[in-house]
Amino acid sequence: MAAGPMPGIIIDSLDSIVADERFAARRALRKSLLERRLALTADECVQLSCRVRTHLRDGFPQLSALAVGFCWPLQNEADLRPLIDEWASEGKPGFRALLPVVIDERRALAFRAWSAGTAMFADRYGIPTPACGDFLIPEVLLLPVNGFDAAGYRIGYGGGYFDRTLASLSPRPLVVGVGFELARLDSISPEPHDQRLDAMVTEAGVFRPLR
Repeated sequence: MAAGPMPGIIIDSLDSIVADERFAARRALRKSLLERRLALTADECVQLSCRVRTHLRDGFPQLSALAVGFCWPLQNEADLRPLIDEWASEGKPGFRALLPVVIDERRALAFRAWSAGTAMFADRYGIPTPACGDFLIPEVLLLPVNGFDAAGYRIGYGGGYFDRTLASLSPRPLVVGVGFELARLDSISPEPHDQRLDAMVTEAGVFRPLR
């Protein structure tokens, strides 16, 4: 009589199926959330971004004297550049605005200083990126979200760049998610590699994760 499949092989196969289903569900959720944000009008984005910046400025006044990593706004994300310019104009010692640089798809992000006069180029994803300069360590990261939940987990674009970056930075920077209320979820069903936010800022205010 032929031997049946080994139990370990069956378990591995089931684990693989479950992982594939979770990946597909996360991808579908990400697509739905992005479509929801892209449906905003230009005026709505401007108004929501203004309210986000107000809450971010009032809730985290210490950021005006720290090295702050942020992201160039894409696809109707909250635009933080006016607030970054405001902090820069205050001229407090210690403030630097940093933008992420993709070194390799499998590695953590690096960061370079940015100002209005910085020479830029479009990286492989079409994102404006500082063309040169030393790599610096952020003390704060302001992360855009496609989705977020009350536990402090976020959904990005699926590349895992910020999860790898946060896992590699020591000391870990203050991590503040930035987005709109339309991205709020009951739970993103986090994976083991997902890194938690220290706070989340939307047009509705500042929120701390439930522990």
